[in-house]
This record gives sequence, structure tokens and C-alpha cells, in this order.
Amino acid sequence: MWSAPAATGPIDAVVALPGSKSMTNRALILAALAGGPTVVRRPLRSRDTLLMAGALRALGVSVDETPAATGGDWRITPGELRGPATLDVGLAGTVMRFVPPIAALATGEVFFDGDPYARTRPMGPILAAMRALGADVDGDALPFTVRGAGAVSGGSVTIDASGSSQLVSGLLLAAPRYTKGVEVRHEGPPVPSGAHLAMTVRMLRDAGASAEAGDDVWRVLPGGLHGGEIDIEPDLSNAAPFLAAALVAGGRVTVRDWPAETMQPGDALRQLLGEMGGAVAYEAGDLTVRGTGTITGVDVNLGDVSELSCVIAALAALADGPSRLRGIGHMRGHETDRLAALTAEINGLGGDVRELPDGLQIRPRPLRGGVFHTYHDHRMVMAGAVLGLAVPGIEVENLATVGKTLPEFGDLWAEMLR
Repeated sequence: MWSAPAATGPIDAVVALPGSKSMTNRALILAALAGGPTVVRRPLRSRDTLLMAGALRALGVSVDETPAATGGDWRITPGELRGPATLDVGLAGTVMRFVPPIAALATGEVFFDGDPYARTRPMGPILAAMRALGADVDGDALPFTVRGAGAVSGGSVTIDASGSSQLVSGLLLAAPRYTKGVEVRHEGPPVPSGAHLAMTVRMLRDAGASAEAGDDVWRVLPGGLHGGEIDIEPDLSNAAPFLAAALVAGGRVTVRDWPAETMQPGDALRQLLGEMGGAVAYEAGDLTVRGTGTITGVDVNLGDVSELSCVIAALAALADGPSRLRGIGHMRGHETDRLAALTAEINGLGGDVRELPDGLQIRPRPLRGGVFHTYHDHRMVMAGAVLGLAVPGIEVENLATVGKTLPEFGDLWAEMLR
């Protein structure tokens, strides 16, 4: 258990965050398929990105790390993709969905498995799509085996990607190396996390691919990808608990090196935290949020930015009025069933959260200390930390879970409050 520290007064802090997990893992995939070496600048080192690097190494890609003292960059040198290999995806959606379409380009069998809960995460649509595109895949969920033949024909495929935008991104990232490229059409409820799909298309184009996006259809033509350098932005989604702290405790928190333009979903914090009562200012490349300790309830659709939902839910539980968080029914298939987890844990502290088909209804009530279970989910750790600022005595289970995307979280949190 980690005793979440309570704020003793207004905060005045500047936070520097490591790189984006979403950008780092996309960069690693693109670098592995490039025609020459790639240097990934300022990558995130966390469980998810280390699992991705390990998976690519197992397939024959060279991923060399430079010491942190000399910048900590990664140099990726493509190699002949090959099996046999056994890959651990952990609980990382990007690894379990981005690597199998790459493994189909290898020669030999590649076996995939991960953490126990990973076996419940949506995988069927992308594995079925791979078979339709010409890959040999045994299984419809973890564990499964890809029998690579060195090439995949590709073509057009229709899937239901309402469970995760990663089901589309995984196919698109491998598409330049498929003989016919790939056209993905979506049929079903709306695809969540549209910002992440836009990130995939942008990074493909930056690497030299011909990629197009329309209404529920994406096309990537066959062709070579170039190496070079890929700069990784700070992880804006991981900024959520730190910036939220200014609203809970009052004072101000600044996150350094916030990109002026970005495809990261975390950029929506500018608007969301403003709607919840914060004063948001962007100046000289830094983003600052000021708060008074009073939080405004909101009715918002978080479908495109669902990774912010756990922290927004924590703020809503401390607000001065009710909130409704919509468009996030797909979070039942994330690292845990986040809707059920948030409902159980906030209500366990005395809150009033009701689970809806597409989200949460949150009515603020006085909260008390107690155990906040995290279900091996890094975003739940962040939600518990935010609640702990205002509610003494919250014990957050398994702080180390946050190592999935931000191993330094505990130290950064303590430094912010110092």
C-alpha cells in the first residue's frame, strides 16, 4: 500500500515529464520496418515500451539504448524478421495489437501471451482481419500463434474496431510492408480514441508512407519507410494527475515543454480542466493550470480521450456538483474494466458513482479514507493519488503498477507536493 499524501496547502510546482508511451511504441514499430537505422530521441522507458523493445529484439530487430547521461536515445537497426519467438505483451495494448501484424512478416512461428487480464482484452477483430489479409494466425485471443511466411498479401478488410482504435492502428502500421498495402473499413459503433488514430496516420506519413484517413476508412499504400530521427514529445496524458492537483489543492502546476501542436489526446486537458474550474495558460512552451480548490462538475464526452477519464472521474468525485462522463463504454476492455473499478473504489470511500452503458454518473459526496484498489491499472493509481490530495487516509494499492507508463510517478508526485 502507498499512503497517498494529502495536500497541506496550495501547490506551486513545475513538472518535467518523460516521453509519450503512445508515440514511443509507434516509433519503434515504424523504425523496425524502415529501410535504414532510426534514432528515437527522448523515448519513454516504462514497462510498456520495454516490452515493445523486447518483442522487436526477439524478432531480429536491433534496439540499442544509449546511457541516460548521454541523452538516453534508442537506435533501431532493422533486421530480417524471424521466428521462432515467444513474446510477452504484458498488459500493453500497443504491444498485443501492433506486433502481431509485424510478426506475420517474419519467417517462423511467433507465440504471444501476456498477463492474465490481457487474455480478456479485445483481440478477435484484428486477428480475424490478419487472416483475411493473408496471414496465418492460430487463435482468437491471447495466447495465440502467428505463423509468419515472410510476406503478407494485404488488401481490403472490414472490422468492428469499437473496442479499441488500436485494432486499426496495428494493421495500418504494418501496411507499408504488405504486398498490396491495407485498406481498413470500420463497421459498428463509433471507434474510440480518434486522436490516437490521427497520431498513427501522422507518424506513418512522417516516416514516408502514403496514408489516408476518411469516414471510418483508412488506406496505407505499399512502399518503403525511411529511417532518420523521431522526436518523442512528453506524455501529455501522464500530465493529467499533476495538472488536476492544482484544481484540488489550489495554487498552480506547470508542465514543461508542452508542444504547441500535437496529436496526443492529452492536449484535451487544456479544455477539460478549464471547464472544471481551472485557469489554463500556455506560455513559452509550458502549460500552467491554476486552481482555487473548487472544482466544477461537467457533462462531457471523453470517447476520444478516454485515457484521461480516471483522473477526470476523481476530480468529479470532489466537485461542487454532479458530472456525467460519456462515450467511454469501451473502457470496460482496458487494462481493467475501468468503469466498474472506478465505481467500486470511489463508492468504497463513500462516493456516489453509478455505472451507465456508455460512462459514469458521479454525484459528489463527502469521502473518507480507506483502501483504493488499482487492479494492476496505472490510471487507477493516478486517480487514487488525486483523491488522496483532498481525502486523508487513502491507501493506494500497488504503486508500482504505474510503471506501465510512468515509473517515476511516486517521486514526481512527492516533489510536486514538496
